[in-house]
Amino acid sequence: MEKAWLMALVLMSISISSLISFALAAEKFNVVGKVYCDTCRVEFETKLSEPIPGATVKLECRKVRDEAITFSRGAVTNATGGYSIPVKGDHEAEICKVSVEKSPRPYCNEKMESWEKSQVELTTQDGLAAPIRTANNLGFKKKEPLPGCPQVLKEMGFPLTPWAF
Repeated sequence: MEKAWLMALVLMSISISSLISFALAAEKFNVVGKVYCDTCRVEFETKLSEPIPGATVKLECRKVRDEAITFSRGAVTNATGGYSIPVKGDHEAEICKVSVEKSPRPYCNEKMESWEKSQVELTTQDGLAAPIRTANNLGFKKKEPLPGCPQVLKEMGFPLTPWAF
């Protein structure tokens, strides 16, 4: 009888451990995004924009109440300017943002106020089933716009003013 009780206890422990592992695995996310160089200094992507390999980004989650950091992880962009940041846990009661940190290009390292950060939802309580969460593309501005920028913007339907470039 004692052996049966002990065996039941061991099996129950294994079952509970498996359930906890399964629950934690279900709360794993992967934040993906891209970092680019705004070669026209317009703070949005154009066909002249370039990906920035080797740029660093950081994901931080903060509590809403006191803004204490609960999660932080950095990443470096690949050859296409893309990054991937694995995240464990559910961050429902937190605000999570990816931000650009550093560009390896000295001629394209000015942060864009509009696209310096991107908020991402990292909870299973938001109606999204997929664990992949895509952040808005982030970027840096080139110090001087490329000569082809006025033509590209004209093709996009933007009126050009004499002081624009």
